[in-house]
Amino acid sequence: MLHKWKQEFLYNFKSITYFLGINYTSLMVNPRIQHRPTICYRPIKPSDLETLERIHSDVFPIRYESEFFQSVVNGCDVVSWAAVDRSRPDGQSDELIGFVTARIILAKDSEIADLLRYDSSRVDQTLVYILTLGVVDAYRNLGIATALIREVIKYASSIPVCRAVYLHVISYNNPAIHLYTKMSFNCVRRLHGFYLINGQHYDSYLFVYYVNGGHSPCSPLELVTVIVRCMKTGLKSVAAKLMMAKVKWPKGNETRGPVLTQNKRMTNIGCSGLEYV
Repeated sequence: MLHKWKQEFLYNFKSITYFLGINYTSLMVNPRIQHRPTICYRPIKPSDLETLERIHSDVFPIRYESEFFQSVVNGCDVVSWAAVDRSRPDGQSDELIGFVTARIILAKDSEIADLLRYDSSRVDQTLVYILTLGVVDAYRNLGIATALIREVIKYASSIPVCRAVYLHVISYNNPAIHLYTKMSFNCVRRLHGFYLINGQHYDSYLFVYYVNGGHSPCSPLELVTVIVRCMKTGLKSVAAKLMMAKVKWPKGNETRGPVLTQNKRMTNIGCSGLEYV
């Protein structure tokens, strides 16, 4: 049986992921700090608990259970990164100014299993799903969100069995869509009515960043490549059969030229491995 916070987490799954896009909109605000920041990145640790809860409260208009934050700071089923300003005065040089949280899931159990080309017989292949992303007001528009996402990508790439990083973005959040597209995420699916916010349904875009050789089952370019390869193979096979055709000379003293006859065995031209999306 799942732990209580896990059940609540899964129940609020869509609510949590919705705000991934909302945060980036606010990143367009100009920073208002009185010194030149020195931004560094590190794992979130237990001493970050109070600040992490406060930033979530400021950034997200929903309340998270304490079990979620405990799991983040203690690294229980959640991986996370913190952004800090080392040049911050008043002993706050190690205090959180931004964060990203994510979790590892099995590829076979994910909602994008049909969007991956992977060996389904290997049950150990995984994905990294981005849960929450936030930056405090004063440090927005400094590229911190981009850097945090890159930390997630680097982490996923370091896991040999990981095939992709993915997340959801609400459909009207154009700045967030632009961010993930610029970072080479692929928009692979539109989910109609994915979010229910204040009684109103909103669509979601599903973005995927493939790592370690992971990719979609068959991209348009791959489809064309396979078709061309099959056509070339077929033409070569037909040409070979023609070259092997037997020459049959008519009986008697007839002076007609030779008659070419094709071997009656038919040639099967197949295209194995061709998949359609």
